Amino acid sequence: TLYFENPILYITSVLRLLCSFMFHNVANQEKVTFCNIRDTCSNPEAAKLLDKMKFAARSCKEIRDKYRVYDDGLYYLISSRGVLYQTYCDMTTAGGGWTLVASVHENNMYGKCTVGDRWSSQQGNDPNRPNGDGTWANTVTFGTAVAATSDDYKNPGYFDIRGRDVSVWHVPNNVQLQHWKTASFLRYHTENHFLTVHGGNLFNLFKHQCYLKKCMLCCGHFPEWSPRQCGDFTSFDWDGYGTNVGWSASKVITEAAVLLFYR
Repeated sequence: TLYFENPILYITSVLRLLCSFMFHNVANQEKVTFCNIRDTCSNPEAAKLLDKMKFAARSCKEIRDKYRVYDDGLYYLISSRGVLYQTYCDMTTAGGGWTLVASVHENNMYGKCTVGDRWSSQQGNDPNRPNGDGTWANTVTFGTAVAATSDDYKNPGYFDIRGRDVSVWHVPNNVQLQHWKTASFLRYHTENHFLTVHGGNLFNLFKHQCYLKKCMLCCGHFPEWSPRQCGDFTSFDWDGYGTNVGWSASKVITEAAVLLFYR
């Protein structure tokens, strides 16, 4: 993570410097080719990256409202503490301006609160750690936006952005970012601004109490059925893996990442 008074200016300067010193060998002698970041000698993807870094904003909604940007994709945001990070912006659903702040991905349904269960506990169903890893109510970050359907993800926006509503996407595991929207089989969002009475984000909502204990959003200790209920997708396999009967979820639901957005 980079901390600078003006991180966008800093990274822009670095990109220009890298572009300016592109060496190649001509007649056994090194020759330096100087170019501008937007010239044809530069990587066109670098130009696109630089273009998206010019928006100084704390949320995707701010980018959409302030700069009139309406394309879905990856953007850079700056937290209130000056942390620059990359995330996905949904600029088209229900008025757009949705910021991806986290994803919950189950890497092993048979591992009950084992390594990879960052949203519950990676240290077992321990009564001495009732909040597990405490991920829902701490400022630890992990993962990357581009890999949000292949691993757990949490960026500074999870606890830094003050939003009003939440959007949830269910996307099959390992789907590439450019196909998230078309591959998602469930997408839904709130419209009652419920976050405004809970501190503006899920971090504040979960900070004082573990809610929805028997659902997906849970803590790290389940005394009723230990360790069977413990994990990021608690009890999704209660009546068999992917059976979609009784208390078990379908295989489609179980083998999909849950993406969380604020607006």
